[in-house]
Amino acid sequence: MSKGLRARQDMEKERETLQAWKERVGQELDRVVAFWMEHSHDQEHGGFFTCLSREGRVYDDLKYVWLQGRQVWMYCRLYRTFQRFHHSQLLNAAKAGGEFLLRYARLAPPGKKCAFVLTRDGRPVKVQRTIFSECFYTMAMNELWRATGEVRYQTEAVEMMDQIVHWVREDASGLGRPQLQGAPTAEPMAVPMMLLNLVEQLGEADEELAGKYTELGDWCARRILQHVQRDGQAVLENVSEDGKELSGCLGRQQNPGHALEAGWFLLRHCIRKGDPELRAHVVDKFLLLPFRSGWDPDHGGLFYFQDADDFCPTQVGERPGPCVAHADLRLSAWGGGCFSRGQPGAGLEPRGLLSASVPVLQERGCDPDPRRGFLDLAQERIQGESAMQSESRFIKKVKE
Repeated sequence: MSKGLRARQDMEKERETLQAWKERVGQELDRVVAFWMEHSHDQEHGGFFTCLSREGRVYDDLKYVWLQGRQVWMYCRLYRTFQRFHHSQLLNAAKAGGEFLLRYARLAPPGKKCAFVLTRDGRPVKVQRTIFSECFYTMAMNELWRATGEVRYQTEAVEMMDQIVHWVREDASGLGRPQLQGAPTAEPMAVPMMLLNLVEQLGEADEELAGKYTELGDWCARRILQHVQRDGQAVLENVSEDGKELSGCLGRQQNPGHALEAGWFLLRHCIRKGDPELRAHVVDKFLLLPFRSGWDPDHGGLFYFQDADDFCPTQVGERPGPCVAHADLRLSAWGGGCFSRGQPGAGLEPRGLLSASVPVLQERGCDPDPRRGFLDLAQERIQGESAMQSESRFIKKVKE
């Protein structure tokens, strides 16, 4: 068989695989949206219940602001990009969630600081000294504007975005985080990563805002790239403000799912910039590298947290992480392949990421029970391993 024929056959097989996954993900999407439409809407107070059992029973009525914002964003994005979701019920639910956020998310309007958790009727329970509730609030308001055309939502999004940028780049005192003498000046990758996501969100089909945030997007990309350390052999979750590795557990911390998520945002940035050299670098360091270092060779799946020197992670654990990390893996792998094909660096096309991640998701499969799906995988893994602890790489190293 000639190389050309074999290449065409491989390409056709890949297309068939991708088409099968497209159909399967579409089915899962329909089931998930139907589940949340039926069970998560709070008809009395507005907003959404997010602590739901598999049967749809509410087991905690606390409302997390970032999850409220994410659900509003998702409903609006589905409404305006998929014909089958373009119906008033979905849009009205998104608007109800958005109005709940407008009424209750901010602690002391006109101040911009948002709560992290609210009671069912909107009273603040907890505040985090970070920007992430505000980031998802911004995403929700921007998508509501795009779906409804109501300018007040966009005004709210842009004003919050300006406040977030001020906190990150000029003065963080408004977040309420004290500057302690012994605390390291660390920069977590999540901050520039989320900001870059907001740049893409607000700049979508909006030349004025895209121009306004061009420099910010470049700054975010540079800050994310600083997390590639150890001569390009590790993506670290935290670095110093000048881009150097930190000492101790904080400096050695790795989160493969986060690195893949950052890779997806960077790839979108590369499209906008038209930079094939940067694209090849991102595929290599933020897709292939975290996949290779973060994949569990014994059981499959990505580890949630890791230590770059194979010490025991000080976070929750290093067993295979939540399903969102595996969704990031497949999204980034697909994106890396599409953005690299036929371009400089195409030899880095991460087909291995696609093929390796399939069995992990297939382990749950399309369960005939519509209340079950991919998200059960992480829970079943945890339950199974609580009874039969699998050896981590750290334990194996100690035994050796």
